[in-house]
Amino acid sequence: MNWENLLSLKKYGDQKKRLRSEENKTRLGFEVDYDRIIFSSAFRSLQDKTQVVPLSNEDFVHTRLTHSLEVSVVGRSLGRIVGEKILQKHPQLETSYGYQFSDFGAIVAAACLAHDIGNPPFGHSGEKAIGEFFLNGKGKRFKEQLTEKEYTDLTKFEGNANGFRLLTENLNSSENGLRITYATLGAFMKYPKESLPHKPTKDINDKKYGFFQSEKNIFKDVAEELGLIKIGDEKDLRYKRHPLSFLVEAADDICYTIIDFEDGINLGLIEEEKALEFLIKLVKEKINTQKYQELKTKAARLSYLRALSINTLIQEASAIFIENEEKILAGKFNTSLLDSSSYKAQIEDIIKISVDNIYFSQEVMQKEITGYQVIHTLLDNFCRIIEKNYSNESLLSIDRLIYKSYIEEKVKFHESFTTYQWLLCVSSYVASLSDSKAIEIYKQLQGV
Repeated sequence: MNWENLLSLKKYGDQKKRLRSEENKTRLGFEVDYDRIIFSSAFRSLQDKTQVVPLSNEDFVHTRLTHSLEVSVVGRSLGRIVGEKILQKHPQLETSYGYQFSDFGAIVAAACLAHDIGNPPFGHSGEKAIGEFFLNGKGKRFKEQLTEKEYTDLTKFEGNANGFRLLTENLNSSENGLRITYATLGAFMKYPKESLPHKPTKDINDKKYGFFQSEKNIFKDVAEELGLIKIGDEKDLRYKRHPLSFLVEAADDICYTIIDFEDGINLGLIEEEKALEFLIKLVKEKINTQKYQELKTKAARLSYLRALSINTLIQEASAIFIENEEKILAGKFNTSLLDSSSYKAQIEDIIKISVDNIYFSQEVMQKEITGYQVIHTLLDNFCRIIEKNYSNESLLSIDRLIYKSYIEEKVKFHESFTTYQWLLCVSSYVASLSDSKAIEIYKQLQGV
């Protein structure tokens, strides 16, 4: 892989190459990506989607939106630090093509901003709920109408693939589509593979999948333009990831490691003294002991350690990236940046406490149960009605009301769609709902 291709400003439908040197200096292509994402309805819905604790009434607990904004800030720093070093190593990127170190920060920031844009309501349990509906629930009846990969797209519904679907929706429409640059799309795709084969290797690229069958051709076009390394064949499409996706992943890892931990402390799910002790272990070589001891409140101590921890991990991740740049470009770096970190043990200790005390707390688990019931009810009703519509069965009066209220203008399907296409449309629509909106529709369907 080479940086000139990887930094492509191309957008779907372009007839000629976009040159960095010809960009409007007041509104660069990569910065336009950021703007378009932040003004999109899909991004706005993240303000009411679960990060860790579903349906929390606490104003300091992070939602997907606040998490995404914080990841974007960390990603921008990572991108700029790395970009400066890359331009020093490859000066022709600046002298011949006009790229600036800030371009790297803008690409990573935009991809980070969008990294959770395809996630369903109720956190990762929402993904599992959609998958369970088709694997063991009433949606299982559609299996025989789908190819193996189409069925896996649904039974292992993936927020990353749904995000790619949203970012590339109506790509050739200047009026409705986001039309994101290929560089940002590449950085967004942490898992550049199909849903099958499932986890074929221990390579970080293969941990999950990154696109549905419906976006396979778009994905191939993006991957080929960027010059990603192809490791599969047409039957099993897989590529090595875009180098900047390592920075997107690192930004997310840094934030959920530290910020989820902070939420647990603020919610009283993690004992303060024990928690601060683990953060101190992470930053013990950089902490100003005198300054820390002068801090009088829990909030002040936590804020200081959080900022120091995030900065420490930013410096660590960027250094690992630069040290391994050649391996990354050759597709031979197969772990996340933080898994290669000297702080790996401390990070794992913090994550373990978060898992034990937050993710498996009674409050979180009980609300996830609610999320399962809500999502299954919505999918059951919508799929049943659309299935009747396609088979020309007469709808009950209540079915017609539901169709008019929730399906007709909300679910983007066409009469010529295959079963897979409309099932994916329904699933993507349910995934687009905020936590509160999903519950509101659920209650209406239940007559509450």
